Amino acid sequence: MSWIRQPAVAGRFYPGDAARLSDEVAGLLRSEASAAPALAVVAPHAGYLYSGAIAGQAFARVQVPRTAIVLCPNHTGRGERRSLWSSGAWLLPGAELPVDVDLAGELRRQAGLADDQAAHHLEHAVEVQLPFLRARNPEVRTVPICLGGLTRVECLALGERIAEVIADRRGEVLLVASTDFSHYLPADEARALDLLAIDRIRAVDPEGLFDTVQAREISMCGYVPTTVVLAAARALGARSAELVRYGNSGETSGDFDQVVGYGGLTVPMPG
Repeated sequence: MSWIRQPAVAGRFYPGDAARLSDEVAGLLRSEASAAPALAVVAPHAGYLYSGAIAGQAFARVQVPRTAIVLCPNHTGRGERRSLWSSGAWLLPGAELPVDVDLAGELRRQAGLADDQAAHHLEHAVEVQLPFLRARNPEVRTVPICLGGLTRVECLALGERIAEVIADRRGEVLLVASTDFSHYLPADEARALDLLAIDRIRAVDPEGLFDTVQAREISMCGYVPTTVVLAAARALGARSAELVRYGNSGETSGDFDQVVGYGGLTVPMPG
């Protein structure tokens, strides 16, 4: 079985032409900071016009190893709640990223993930991360995971299982949580709420993030995959994350009355 996933949002969220995409991503990745080994990245998944600079600054801070496990929310409601794309490749304009079949198989068996294409076909939140990963490491492989409405207990258990699977692959796997923050709020209100969530991410506090988002009704679409990534990172020894940049869609559109919040964070490799 070999699944080939065609681009769903090329030409809309990012350039559909290979040369233009390469040039744009290279520009978004420009940074004076040096790249360092990392356990995880939290990056936004809006169109590059709105959130690409924040995503690029986050990815510029990390060394991308041989494999990236990219976890995203299920915006479409299709498919399984714990959906794994376990074989084949994901195509991009002018390129493809092969799936790490061996690692995907271990995650399927040990973390209770389901082989499923439906959740991924129209979902953008993994796809927009892939050009950044490939630009940082042209040989990178991926394991795409799309998550529906998991409970707090399910998120923690899944993160800990992922940590168990990748514990012996130290330095060989990067976890990526794909998420935007508050949606369609005034900029000041969005920032205040989003910083509550970001504080929990910076503390590598998966329970705190999940509970804060739910209690404060923060419209953070990817809090489930981010909770999972934080649980995995904590199990692997991480105790803090770094905020690279926070911003919102109004910085591009000029509309600060209804913004979407974006944050880029990194979880350094424990010493």
